[in-house]
Amino acid sequence: MSVKKNKKNKITKIKSVKISAKTRNKNQSSFVSEVLISDFKHKKYGFFKEASVQICEWNKNAIRGKGVCYKQDFYGADTISCHQIAPTTFWCNNSCLFCWRPKEYMGITPPDPIDPNEMIEGLIRERKKLLTGFYGYANKERVDSAMNNAHHFAISLSGEPTLYKKLPELIKLLKKKPTTETVFLVTNGQNPSMLAKLKKTKSLPTQLYISMVSPNETLFKAITCNREKNGWVKYKKTLSMVKTIGTRTVIRLTIIKGLNDSKEMIEEFAKLLEKTKSDFIEIKSYMWLGDSRKRLSSENSPSFEYTKNFATQLLKKMSSYKFENEKINSKIVLLKNKNSKHKTKIINRN
Repeated sequence: MSVKKNKKNKITKIKSVKISAKTRNKNQSSFVSEVLISDFKHKKYGFFKEASVQICEWNKNAIRGKGVCYKQDFYGADTISCHQIAPTTFWCNNSCLFCWRPKEYMGITPPDPIDPNEMIEGLIRERKKLLTGFYGYANKERVDSAMNNAHHFAISLSGEPTLYKKLPELIKLLKKKPTTETVFLVTNGQNPSMLAKLKKTKSLPTQLYISMVSPNETLFKAITCNREKNGWVKYKKTLSMVKTIGTRTVIRLTIIKGLNDSKEMIEEFAKLLEKTKSDFIEIKSYMWLGDSRKRLSSENSPSFEYTKNFATQLLKKMSSYKFENEKINSKIVLLKNKNSKHKTKIINRN
């Protein structure tokens, strides 16, 4: 895939990835073959049916005693016991250029939902299997902590979790587990009706993340390759719900150098973000990882300094926000709403 830009650094054309007829059948679950699951398992995913879990690099670092995820630094979410899970591994209604996952396999409509109780227990078992190898070279006490605790759940691994019809039940069950401290949910904002359902059923996560890559419809379609009818309208509806949703909120803005970082974009982003009144805004560099390397180049991945400068320029146009924190090796800057009622740290582990 290639992205063409004019002199003003705007996208003018995006060539689509060719997908075989077999994987084009997006409304069927049959495209999830043993070959596909085997490929994901090779990438160290654990599966319970079509739901999945993975030990991320920060999880591994924590077990090795080499640092923690920015979510622990910023919010206190426990890295070493983090369960990063996906109820709908192979289904998403976006097909983002910057996604490190193999988006070309993604379907739109998941099959009948897995029982959430079975899913949770199945994924916890799978995670333990993935951790067993650490006993060979990591500190036993840290491995035991990772193995036997489940303080943090991140519903964010792959696919779009709001497509899972039993998401309210899943979040309620996770929050009721005796060792759970935090549950984070990351969404692309394409299913405002599910977010409304989470609120109505009192099933909201500890912290809700909404991804952002564009302040306008044209660029939104170009970067997300959105597959929903009225996708931008649905996204704007989700953003309008942020101020009254009833839980901690984060807008995660991913900066892709050369695509959504112009001076004009800063002005547009500032106006859009101010309207949301989100508790927090994360300004994060696109990371040139995984399958995204087939669609973008390393030049699209900005340095921390570049992203911090973007955040600084953005702040100048947003009187409601202030600088709160940063993590250099994660290439991320945290802004906080001056009027937020929430403490930044949910749990202080220091």
